[in-house]
Amino acid sequence: MREATNEKTILVAGGAGFIGSHLIDALLTAGHRVICADKLIMGDSNLHHLQGNTGLLERFCFREAELADQRQVDAIFAEHQIDVVYHLAANSDIQKGGREPDIDFNDTLLTTRALLEGMRGSGVKKLFFASTSAVYGEMPDVALTETTGGLAPVSYYGGAKLASEALISSYVSMCDMSAVVFRFPNVIGPRLTHGVIYDFIRKLGQNPLELEILGNGKQCKPYIYVLDLVNAIMRLTEEFPAGQEVYNISVNGEGTSVTRIAEIVTEELGLHNVAFRYTGGDRGWKGDVPRFHYDISKVLATGWTPKHTSDEAVRQSVRDAVALKTR
Repeated sequence: MREATNEKTILVAGGAGFIGSHLIDALLTAGHRVICADKLIMGDSNLHHLQGNTGLLERFCFREAELADQRQVDAIFAEHQIDVVYHLAANSDIQKGGREPDIDFNDTLLTTRALLEGMRGSGVKKLFFASTSAVYGEMPDVALTETTGGLAPVSYYGGAKLASEALISSYVSMCDMSAVVFRFPNVIGPRLTHGVIYDFIRKLGQNPLELEILGNGKQCKPYIYVLDLVNAIMRLTEEFPAGQEVYNISVNGEGTSVTRIAEIVTEELGLHNVAFRYTGGDRGWKGDVPRFHYDISKVLATGWTPKHTSDEAVRQSVRDAVALKTR
């Protein structure tokens, strides 16, 4: 058996993704050993910065794997003495999943089942799961708490995440596991690979005179900066509670409307007199939730607080994208 130490061996499922790669950075900096498992739908560019850091690479291992395949997952658990699993493997593109429902079923729900079975078979007891505000469905006039009932997702993405939460709850009870679940809002920052900011920058690169905005632009949601989110994950998984804890994770204050995002993007790109062209309707696509409001008093009570407001997170994310393009 390994001697008692603060160093843990951690499996980050979906670690090559936007959020997962930032979490890996934090875990390595904290002195842990990290196994990143990912099937590289978005490629491995989010991990390239590790290649030049030999000190971190000594504690980092990458495994390309289909995490919905139980045999491949079991092989990872058999090879490594894993202490904790951070499960961020999922389809993160709601629009894409809306066109192809199997994506959410396979990449979100089946990966959850395979990882839980891998944990059960190898005796791993600690799990972090990245869930989403989409599990609530449309409740625009409700201050959403972790105990809000009547959850009715309106997208395959939200449905697969809610089903995953239910499955985790059953394994926590049946196998005496500990789980921390974060229900994320929109997460933005360095290495962003999709979403409204990414789309706006791409569209303006093609035509700096006009910007197409899906819906009426009044959709308003909270946006959290990825480093604030990772700080919360690290803080609230230093010790895993008995049973399962669920946290709404978000920013202080109001969210940011799509039109306001467009204004911030054009400001930061130095573009003037850009014509905004709206496609109309109260949402960007079927399955989109135009607005929601989180009650985050539970997570704030732990002492964590985000450094950025929603607008500040948007502006900093645009600056991050611009800086990356100019390197």
